[in-house]
Amino acid sequence: MKLIARTFAGLEELLEKEITQLGGEKVKTHKRAVSFLGDQRLMYKVNMFSRVALDVLTPIAKFEAKNPEHLYKEIMKIKWDKYMSADATFFISTIVYSSVFTHSQFVALKTKDAIVDQFREEFDRRPDIDKSRPDLRITIRVNETKCEVLLNSSGAPLFKRGYRTKTGKAPLNEILAAGIILKTNWDKKTPFIDPMCGSGTIPIEAGMIARNIAPCLIRKDYGFQKWKDYDRRAFEDLMKEAEDQVVENRVVIKGFDQDLYVLGLAKRNLKNVPRLAGNITLEKADFFQSDKIFDKGILVFNPPYDRRIAIYDADEYYSKIGTHLKHTFDGYHAWILSGNWMALKHVGLKPTEKITLFNGAEECKLMHYTLYQGSKKRKSNRN
Repeated sequence: MKLIARTFAGLEELLEKEITQLGGEKVKTHKRAVSFLGDQRLMYKVNMFSRVALDVLTPIAKFEAKNPEHLYKEIMKIKWDKYMSADATFFISTIVYSSVFTHSQFVALKTKDAIVDQFREEFDRRPDIDKSRPDLRITIRVNETKCEVLLNSSGAPLFKRGYRTKTGKAPLNEILAAGIILKTNWDKKTPFIDPMCGSGTIPIEAGMIARNIAPCLIRKDYGFQKWKDYDRRAFEDLMKEAEDQVVENRVVIKGFDQDLYVLGLAKRNLKNVPRLAGNITLEKADFFQSDKIFDKGILVFNPPYDRRIAIYDADEYYSKIGTHLKHTFDGYHAWILSGNWMALKHVGLKPTEKITLFNGAEECKLMHYTLYQGSKKRKSNRN
């Protein structure tokens, strides 16, 4: 069957690689999505093992609708009792780019009416709408008059891993955090430090990657488990596979923050992934007063950038970050994610790489700085 996994802009190549490794066929990259062919087991596996997929959809119908009544009739042609019972709950989300269907809510309403009317006609009762935890999530995509109906096999978005019960003011999305770490090509051996860790998302995702802990070992609730054709044995087999793939790794991962409250949240979140207790330590520290703990390491962090967390002077703040990196962390690689491009220029270091990513709808830059050790400096001075 055809499957579509969605992700954030900038993470498509990572998702394509994941799906290929998991066994997807005819894998093709699109904007914020990857399409592929696979069976039911693969659909389960991408949901359970992918670190950067937002959700996994499977198309069930394609048609052209020139007006709302035409849409209603086409939706009525789908045998909805194949996918849910009259006692089930459902929810409809829409993606509409059309001069014919100008209101996405109206598309959802006409779709809902068709589904409900079909059940009333055939069973004399109807499924109800549930926005929070429906049995079936339906997505309608409309591009002018071309329509596609898809089922969302994930349920809640896959960034809801299950470990993050509370967050600070501007939490980093778990999928983006995992994507950033994968973009760094971290070797999973070098000490890993987040000097502004907030509620701990980056260190926890780093730990899961280092130990090869699949997201499904924390989150165990997926939309496909409520489908009529749910295969419990296949799910349990994949859970065992995920358990068997966890590896021993004594790599050191450290998270620091000067805010005791958010650090407390981070420690609470870390407790929800007990396997990482031996890898991750979370401590109170001010980045600008910090010293180098290891000769070499990787720093990955998402400093405040004024729009998400207010800081007095963003340019000066980022200038201080650059100065401290330069004078303290020689021999390290530093990766900084920020949505304040102008402030990033004040870091004052030449980036080795610049990667465009999105934190929700907000465009950000992931900057890589190679902080050379003394031998490099001496060589530069001789030249």
